[in-house]
Formats: sequence, C-alpha cells, structure tokens
Amino acid sequence: MGLRTKFNLAMIAAFVVGLAAATLLAREITRDEARRQVLNEATLLMRAGTAVRSYTQNEVRPLLADQLTVRFLPHSVPSWSAHTVLRQVQKDYPDYSYKEAALNPTNPADRATDWEADIIATFKRDRDLDQVVLTRDTPGGQFLTFARPFRLTDRACLACHSTPAEAPATLVDLYGKENGFGWTVGDVIGAQVVSVPMTLALARADHALLAFAGALSAAFLAMLVVLNGLMHFLILRPIQQITVLARDVSSGKPDVPEYNVKGRDEISSLGRSFNLMHRSLQNAMRMLEGA
Repeated sequence: MGLRTKFNLAMIAAFVVGLAAATLLAREITRDEARRQVLNEATLLMRAGTAVRSYTQNEVRPLLADQLTVRFLPHSVPSWSAHTVLRQVQKDYPDYSYKEAALNPTNPADRATDWEADIIATFKRDRDLDQVVLTRDTPGGQFLTFARPFRLTDRACLACHSTPAEAPATLVDLYGKENGFGWTVGDVIGAQVVSVPMTLALARADHALLAFAGALSAAFLAMLVVLNGLMHFLILRPIQQITVLARDVSSGKPDVPEYNVKGRDEISSLGRSFNLMHRSLQNAMRMLEGA
C-alpha cells in the first residue's frame, strides 16, 4: 500500500468520524432551533386567544349585560369569542389549533379529549405549574402543544356555573342543565391548548443539516485534492526521483547525476544527504581504482 493510499485512507477515516460528530451536534442545534420557532408561533397564537378573551370580558360583555336577561348571547362569553376569532385563522392554517378545553364545559364542543384531560390533570396536581409544553406524535405528523391552565379565581363566574337554578334561565335554555355546572373557586376547570405542526420546521431543519453536511464534504474534497497535489509535487515526486538515482548508483551506472536540491525542507535535506553519499561512494570507487 503506497504512501498516497495510506494518507488518503487516514484522511477519509478522520473526516468520516468528524463529519458524524459534527452532524449529530448540528442536528441537535437545528432541531432545538426549529422547536423554538414553533414554540414562538404557539405563544403568539396563545396570546391572540388571550387578547380576544380579555377584550370580550372587558369591552363586549358590559355592552351586552342588559340583553342577557332577555336571551343568552354567546358573544359575551370570552371562550366563545376566542374560539370564533381563531377559527378564522384556522381557515388559512388548518393544521394550527386553539382550544379552551374543559372537563365540564357549558358547550359540549369544548369538552377535553383524553390527552387534553391529561394536561388538565397535570395542572390540578401541581398548583404552581403555569404552563406545559410537550411534543405529540400524531397520524398527521409531529405537533408541539402549548397549554396554560384555567383556574377559577373570579367568584362572578359562579353566577353561571354553580348550579342550574342559579344560572341565567336563558343560558340553561340554550345549553341545558347537564353541562358546565358544579364549578368551585380555586379549581382548575380547563386549559388553553394550542397545537402547532412541527413538520415544516423539522423539514427546514433537516434541509439545513443536509446543506451543512454537503458544504463540509465539498470543503473536505477540495482540501483532499489540494493536499494530494502538494504531496505529489513536494514529497512523492522528489522521493521517486531520489529513488531512481539511488537505484542507478547501486546498479553501477556511470555518470549518475546528483539530485537537484531546492529549498530547505526535509525532502531537500534528504536530497543533500543522498548527494553526500553519492560523492563519498564516487571517491571510494576512485580510490579503489587507483590502488
């Protein structure tokens, strides 16, 4: 196995190990960045829902207070407003979802699914927990879910959610007596749940990773070509020339020229050593011929 082959194999092996380590590190970095981007999107959607709730609670509900005795208007309910507004967003972004999931909601459409109920149970167990961020694998791909708890702190809510008898008759007529009652102050009644798809962000991360690995491979290939060229002209060709001259000297050929030394590197030092040996051998041969 020649020196060039050994050198290239060693370089390729080192590159493969380095590329694997760099790719694993870059993959973690790009995936973390993708997750941060998706979480930012989820946070914006969550804040939009919260803003709609606040506006409905503080601005719309007081305007409709007089009409609630005549008929119940869902437009005065912060949860209904948030769902209605963000459903318009979902028309353009159908994979994005916002839900105010509850264990015992007034509107059955807001009832928590099994995995949403698990999140609510987590908030119930830990009173200090103010948010949950998790990743879910679904048939439609991977989703990041961001949730915040609804803790009943306003006693005014009990006017509609304590018992059917105390609730506005117009609300009971609209939704019935079976749902949305029995709430207690301090209890976690549900959660704001936002889900954002990670498929596109992860695909972009993987594309960036492939580009990174491709750029490293191209740089290594260019470096390998340059190093092979340097090895050929600065090491292998001079050694081959010295080898040919040494073979001619050892075979007894007359008038073998000296190696043309250029520079002060190790190959030049080898060439000078060869020339000294060549001269010494020539002098020894002359002395033997003279004797």
